[in-house]
Amino acid sequence: MVYGVIDKESCRYYTYLKSVLDAIENRQVEYNWLITDTEIVAHNSRLDALNTSVHWKHEDGKPIAISAPDYYFLSGEELTKIISEDDSQWIWGVLSGFEKSIPLDEILKYPLPESNGYEGFWKNPPSIQHPLATMEIVPWDSSCVLLLSTNKEVVEKFKKVFQKCQDLSAYNSQ
Repeated sequence: MVYGVIDKESCRYYTYLKSVLDAIENRQVEYNWLITDTEIVAHNSRLDALNTSVHWKHEDGKPIAISAPDYYFLSGEELTKIISEDDSQWIWGVLSGFEKSIPLDEILKYPLPESNGYEGFWKNPPSIQHPLATMEIVPWDSSCVLLLSTNKEVVEKFKKVFQKCQDLSAYNSQ
């Protein structure tokens, strides 16, 4: 079973991952993370490197598009370190958490998760996009954050910190 919440009310701007990771009591270190479909307003180059959207640089006053990788794969410890160094705003993205025993080559046998376009977030029962993931954190267009997990305790911890969040099934039923 998947438990999910949507938070559209607790913050003025979304999504700053440090507060999300703090809310789940840093359980992210228990997983490896596939990070896809990101758009981040980064303050340092290490976090900016996690952008999977097109990067822009300027040469001679002209913008030049720089392609970015389709995904990043990090340990929970690496993710924690990056976020602790730069807790910038994530506009879009999917952070899919996997048990550490699942190898990347198994994960990549499935389509990469997308933040905008996956209908399973908005149907009951809500579902985690990647079939091997046990948790997904989804910054959604700077307007909300979705947290889905097979571990009810993780979602309950989030709800205690972000008390204005809604159960995703109830939200989808409105």
